[in-house]
Amino acid sequence: MLHKIVSHLLLGMILLPSITGAGPGPQGQHQNTGVTVETPAPPRFVAKGTEIFDLKRSAPVFFRGIGYSPYMTNETPLRGDPPGNDDRYQEHLGLMQAMGVDYLHVFPMKMPPKFFAALDKTEMMYGQDIWIWAYEEDFLAEPFFAKTMEDIKAVIDHVYKVGRPDRLVLFSVGDELQADSVVRTDTRHPEVRSFKGKHLEVTNRTPTEIAMTRLIDGAMEYELSKYGQRHLYCHTSWTHIGPITDRPDIEVPKENAINPNLGDLVCLNIYTYARGVRTSQPGSVTGTSYQGYLEDLAAQSAKPIFITQVGLSTSPFEPKPWVPGFGGHKVEDVPQAFTAIWQDIRTAKGKEKFCGVSFFELQDEWWKSGEDPTDSTRHEIGDPEEWFGLYEVGVDLRLVPKGKIPETLGNLYKNR
Repeated sequence: MLHKIVSHLLLGMILLPSITGAGPGPQGQHQNTGVTVETPAPPRFVAKGTEIFDLKRSAPVFFRGIGYSPYMTNETPLRGDPPGNDDRYQEHLGLMQAMGVDYLHVFPMKMPPKFFAALDKTEMMYGQDIWIWAYEEDFLAEPFFAKTMEDIKAVIDHVYKVGRPDRLVLFSVGDELQADSVVRTDTRHPEVRSFKGKHLEVTNRTPTEIAMTRLIDGAMEYELSKYGQRHLYCHTSWTHIGPITDRPDIEVPKENAINPNLGDLVCLNIYTYARGVRTSQPGSVTGTSYQGYLEDLAAQSAKPIFITQVGLSTSPFEPKPWVPGFGGHKVEDVPQAFTAIWQDIRTAKGKEKFCGVSFFELQDEWWKSGEDPTDSTRHEIGDPEEWFGLYEVGVDLRLVPKGKIPETLGNLYKNR
């Protein structure tokens, strides 16, 4: 679930807008989470109420996505290596296009030119994940801000210099912050509850939420000031730390929960077996706890919701019995599970608030979780992180479908 890419430290300081201590206020009553009216809207995909609207087609969208990181056997980002710049993208994007995918949620922060050349031959859009160090000692520490903002600027520059800004839907700033880091940051800065930037103004939020809002505001300002336009912005979180807090298994106290409604839309990784999800009440139509979570989420959201990750690991066994569902899923069972997830989303009460889903992920990634320098040379049976792919990596680096999983997703995306 956690996409572990080491963020490289970059030097440089920036001027940050002011933070004010407005007092905690009652939790759950999040105020002023919208983008200011003076901030220009993106040129194509815009947030209108609880929908993402495609101005080019004059219609709301529901993205049918796949999480994509193209690292193959013997490749890893943990050494600082970029993804290979070769012909793999023609194969990979061809497979996704055949499944009816119209959106790629891209994890490497600097995809190579041949990826974009292959993207040009399709109608697919993409979203750019900007991973930050999720285990940070203090998200409000100024050195962390300086380093992270330089990383963010570099990603935005890459989109305009190498990428395709006209095909980009969103930037996601931060992904799956760790509970200990969230609580530690909040404990150190109890007075930090409000923020007024150039494009975002929030009150009555947690210190960690303020930290993420500052980063998003800084990213918006950088893109607008340097390139004269902006895209949609979000922070991607996971159910383990909120935003739904009346669950016995979430990993943070209620007062530290993260609600990722800090930018244009809510981006949340929602796995069927995840904390906060598996303890939800049955959904109104399918009766699953997954649909129950989605309906609770929709009921409290005033912004569009993008399910940025959902999937199942087909590792040979479940290595952590105390984390049921994390690994050990049989390939032949996954198609039925994917079909159920799709039905949960498309029939949920409040389904009109969901603007897309991105199944995680195209192919198994051997480099996870980076325990040692040789990790990418072997497919570890005890690491579920290496087995989330719809495809496995063959001996010739060609992608091999895992049973009927790709076919099933293609049927869902193209026919329903």
